[in-house]
Amino acid sequence: MWFRNARIYRFTKPFSVDIADLEAKLEADAFTPCGSQDTFKQGWVSPLGRHGQLKVHSANGYHLVALRKEEKVLPAAVIKEAVTEQVEQIEAEQMRKVARKEKEEIKEQVTQEMLPRAFTKSRRTFAYLAPQDGFMIVDTASDKQAEEIATTLRKAIGSLPIRPPALEQAPAFTFSGWLSETIDIPSAVTLGDECELKDTGEEGGVVRSKGIDLLGDEIRNHLNAGMQVTKLSLTWDDNLSFVLDEELTLRRLKFGETLQEKLDDIDADDAAAKFDASFTLMTLELAQMIPALLEALGGEDRSAIIDEA
Repeated sequence: MWFRNARIYRFTKPFSVDIADLEAKLEADAFTPCGSQDTFKQGWVSPLGRHGQLKVHSANGYHLVALRKEEKVLPAAVIKEAVTEQVEQIEAEQMRKVARKEKEEIKEQVTQEMLPRAFTKSRRTFAYLAPQDGFMIVDTASDKQAEEIATTLRKAIGSLPIRPPALEQAPAFTFSGWLSETIDIPSAVTLGDECELKDTGEEGGVVRSKGIDLLGDEIRNHLNAGMQVTKLSLTWDDNLSFVLDEELTLRRLKFGETLQEKLDDIDADDAAAKFDASFTLMTLELAQMIPALLEALGGEDRSAIIDEA
């Protein structure tokens, strides 16, 4: 159970989890597959997959949930072709032009007729609540998927006071300072070999660089020309490597050999026990890293955070 991405949300006020209550609410909104006329269905599933039944997996105060979404696959080109055929047939037989509104009605009818025969695709999005740390972490790089699971969870439990972390200074400012060496790079941070720079002017040009020295002349020239670093590959404390963007999303998250060795040392024979062990190691590592990373980026703006109920 290693997350491949981490999108961070900050609780804006104290939040507690009653596991039994949360389990009951997610069970009431459990996933059911698409019916013949459904375009998509989503609901909560066990994070352990076939190895578990509970919709919430809890360990050391961290609560993991999984939202499954199933969608019907109807290629737009197939629908368009079928609609075109029907429109041409009507125009030929009735000697009239098919209006736009009628085309839309034909499209809707074609879609409904094709739905029962359509293939389905599904995905699971994982997230865990860390009330004691004040965070919720979602395993996705997609803003849409992150908001989807947050909205669905909020609907299920009635309240979820979260927002993305706000920093005292823009991450792009700090990234650019690190690479221009006008801001000291924290000792826990090791630069990778990948970055993205954006032009702050009207042109809005983008430069993506990979496999070169990020402190070299090529990057420095772009910075001197007024570009800002908006994405940067990093290794944190030799344990975690990732690409961090200006929205504080950790992409391509990889856990180092030290954590893997700790997992290998745990005596866990069955899949559920191994899952629990890896989840515990991951959450404890992120619990240490995330606050330190936010501090390294200039510190959080906590003016909208209520620390006490």
